[in-house]
Amino acid sequence: MSTDERALDQELDEPPEQEAAGRFARPGLDEPFDAYVLDHTFDECFLPNRWSRPHYAPLHELLSSLPVEEIQRRQLACEQSFLHQGITFTVYGDSKATEKIIPTDLLPRIITGAEWDAVERGLKQRIKALNLFLKDIYHDARVVKDGIIPGDLVFGAKHFRNEMVGVEVPLGAYVSVCGTDLIRNEAGEFVVLEDNLRVPSGVSYMLANREVVRRAFPSVFRQSRVRPVEAYPQMLLETLRSLAPAGRENPRIVLLTPGVFNSAYYEHTFLARQMGIELVEGRDLLVHDGFVCMRTTSGLERVDVIYRRIDDDFADPLVFRKDSVLGVPGMFEAYTKGKVVVANAFGNGVADDKAVYAYVPRLIKYYLGEDAILQNVETYLCREPSALNHVLANLDKLVVKAVGESGGYGMLVGPHASEAERAAFGEKVKADPDNYIAQPTISLSRAPCFIEGKFEARHIDLRPFILTGAETQVVPGGLTRVALRRGSLVVNSSQGGGSKDTWVLAD
Repeated sequence: MSTDERALDQELDEPPEQEAAGRFARPGLDEPFDAYVLDHTFDECFLPNRWSRPHYAPLHELLSSLPVEEIQRRQLACEQSFLHQGITFTVYGDSKATEKIIPTDLLPRIITGAEWDAVERGLKQRIKALNLFLKDIYHDARVVKDGIIPGDLVFGAKHFRNEMVGVEVPLGAYVSVCGTDLIRNEAGEFVVLEDNLRVPSGVSYMLANREVVRRAFPSVFRQSRVRPVEAYPQMLLETLRSLAPAGRENPRIVLLTPGVFNSAYYEHTFLARQMGIELVEGRDLLVHDGFVCMRTTSGLERVDVIYRRIDDDFADPLVFRKDSVLGVPGMFEAYTKGKVVVANAFGNGVADDKAVYAYVPRLIKYYLGEDAILQNVETYLCREPSALNHVLANLDKLVVKAVGESGGYGMLVGPHASEAERAAFGEKVKADPDNYIAQPTISLSRAPCFIEGKFEARHIDLRPFILTGAETQVVPGGLTRVALRRGSLVVNSSQGGGSKDTWVLAD
């Protein structure tokens, strides 16, 4: 750590006199929050009567007592910390700059312990059913034979992999790392927006946000008894170890990255460093005598578990995209023979397809005999004629998404689009209805953000991270993503969004 970084740490760990003296603001919308607007949207911090929710009161009182200049100083310190650490993401297609510091908002999003416990149960239930679904469709396909979900929806999905049929996956953990996106509806209930089961990202930003915000508000952090997230890298390492081939007591684990130009490369380097494992690219690995091996200065060394951060298409040019230079030729054959474990498994994309998403509550009932704890957002399948007619007639009210896309791409936010944009998108939907679903425009809950010297409300969602190996664990909190543009509902960093820390309280 540099001298400047040590000084920054010391400065943040020593709160100014106002904070040490205690908080004295009344628990309502007072002068510092003059620009803060409440409407029908669920607000994380404030009740409809304009008083702060009890679990937000300590933070709100502190913010109301501090001079704006002091909050600006702390926000700047957070940004400088991100800059020093090189916490960046890549914006593809941006002609001005490729690498950007991910925007972070200083003010944490706070969730009560009781509320989180229900969310955690719902996430564990959901990932258990999705893993059973993936095992089923790549083996007996009972769920299709029993008429629970249409066969063409599954086997015709963009990310269904015929190559995975009959392949055994250790512990049935097709999805070892999951990032499920949650939102609150107008009633304040958490509902599932989508599942990310392929190569979910964002956990490094969760950990980075925690570090800087903890140091920005040390007394409130201690008082609030926030559940820790710092153990995530060790939890991930334990999960990957539990998947290792039998007889490998000290398995060699590597993280496979596409390389420095990938949008999440910072996260790849961060996680490899935190877990104490090798960060490798495809050129660092090869298949020798049927095993995947890593090139080292002392010769080839067998690899037992590959935590891949590379899409299916590019993983093995002998099986998937022939023009890929990012993967490892022969890796898939070694995988199917059980000589190496790859997490997440190939072919998971069929289960986070946005059309399959509509059936997840039915899958939970089918595989577990339980009602879904976490509900879906109402979803219209454009492949159904009645739903298609409804969608085309209501494009100005709906969000329409391509079923196989992610990251905010391939979608139309109807209320925010022009008439010409809606008309053009409608033609796409009519030309290929199977490729689209639609959902009501839900006004995501909002939380206070510090924007240009003022507290303003911005829409947010939440991406918790679920790990599945010998057991299933959920990190308490996750990455809260923020639509930083006023009125925007798009939280993706590649689309102008940012992030903030998520505090889950102990009680």
